[in-house]
Amino acid sequence: MASPTLTDVAEAAGVSYATADRVINKRGNVAAKSIAKVNEAVAALGYVRNIAAANLSRGRVYRLAFLIPQGPNAFFARIRQHIKDTADRLQAERVHVDVIEVAAFAVEGLQASIASLIDKDFDGVAIVGLQSDALIQPLEQLRAKGVAVVGLVSDLPQDNRLAYIGIDNRVAGRTAARMIGMAHAGGKGSIQTFVGSMDARDHAERFSGFCEVIATDFPDITVRDPIITNDDAAILKSRTATILGDRSNLTALYNVGAGNSGLIEALRASAPQRPFCVVHELVSHSRQALLDRQIDLVIDQRPDVEINRVFTVLRTLIDGNALPVLPDLVPTIYVQDNLPADTLTDQMKAQDR
Repeated sequence: MASPTLTDVAEAAGVSYATADRVINKRGNVAAKSIAKVNEAVAALGYVRNIAAANLSRGRVYRLAFLIPQGPNAFFARIRQHIKDTADRLQAERVHVDVIEVAAFAVEGLQASIASLIDKDFDGVAIVGLQSDALIQPLEQLRAKGVAVVGLVSDLPQDNRLAYIGIDNRVAGRTAARMIGMAHAGGKGSIQTFVGSMDARDHAERFSGFCEVIATDFPDITVRDPIITNDDAAILKSRTATILGDRSNLTALYNVGAGNSGLIEALRASAPQRPFCVVHELVSHSRQALLDRQIDLVIDQRPDVEINRVFTVLRTLIDGNALPVLPDLVPTIYVQDNLPADTLTDQMKAQDR
């Protein structure tokens, strides 16, 4: 049986097509009695509004902005590539995207970048967030303009955004702890941790979840104070080399954030008998390090899935619809034996030729 059309709704309600269209698309200037009749007809017929057609008829353009940390971080290079690919695919649906790069872990820089959007004509914004009260005012100003704001990967202050798209980072940290604890097979140990910044909610939550599991389930393993790296590969390389030169019962390494290329370089130059090592995000250098047995495990948050969800969520919010219940984004654990095809790296290399 064919789905009911707007013509069917108009006939059932006893109103003109134009009136039914104004009610369905919330254009106003319709009598309350007619609105009630149209809504009753919609419910009775099971009519579902064709948002794409409605947007096309009124020339709707989705203007989206993504605020992404700048720099050579390979994970955010993946994010940028997925944004570009998705935006290219959605051009026919009038989706326009700007990627705005901001300094990593810089609260003032992020505050200024958010504030700069207030006078621009964006419908929706996705922001890799930090936890700071300094962000509240510009976020509130954006939302007061009717801009849909969501946190991406690392959350914003929760009362000042409409949704968060990313994994549960506390769970990701707990997973890393479980894997490292199991690798110790009941023995004692000492873990050196690295954190990009505690101002980044994803890093703080991963570290907190990690420490919870080690303290509760592996009490014979010590977690050393984290080394703050700002996700700088050079810092990771230097500090890891120093630590490996003075083993002092070191049994494991866990990097909460990025900069893993530096960590891997230091491990590559170290003695064959290295500590157990867990990092986040499957990118070209962490993938190769798994294959070369320089690290043991990668926890990946599937940025392709996250970016697809961001576009869906922003467009739903902009259209004024309630968000559906979405399944949790679950991180994927990779070892050298279950690596997927490296299609994204091949694609990016091809574009560079």
